[in-house]
Amino acid sequence: MTSIRKFLYASVLALTTLSLAPSLASAEQPVQGKFTLAHEVRWQNAVLPAGEYRFSFDPGSTGSMLLLSKVSGDRRSFMLLVSNAEEARPASVNQLVLEATPAGSYVSEFQLPEYGMTLHFRVPSQTGEKQAAAAAATAAAGAQ
Repeated sequence: MTSIRKFLYASVLALTTLSLAPSLASAEQPVQGKFTLAHEVRWQNAVLPAGEYRFSFDPGSTGSMLLLSKVSGDRRSFMLLVSNAEEARPASVNQLVLEATPAGSYVSEFQLPEYGMTLHFRVPSQTGEKQAAAAAATAAAGAQ
């Protein structure tokens, strides 16, 4: 009888531990903050004018979306798909990483060491833009 009680106790303890583990892992808090853009930047398909912005990101949500709201001047809102989120690299401040392209500056990373994460964003490849320009030139030449 004692061995059955020990077995039941161990089973209940194991089930309780397993049922609480996913809850603890998904209990990540939403990330919120503010930043200021000194000049216009491109962020995926959006063009963000200079100004002050608020951001929010919920790492526990199924759709990895970064929400941006312009709070100075002309108010606008943006929803941006996060390509990948990873653990933050050691850094002292939150920062945006820009990548220069012929079309302008694109945001490739949003480093948030304060929250322990780095968010990655898609930047259009320059090769794709060159191929599109070459195809347009070929089509124009063929039409003559």
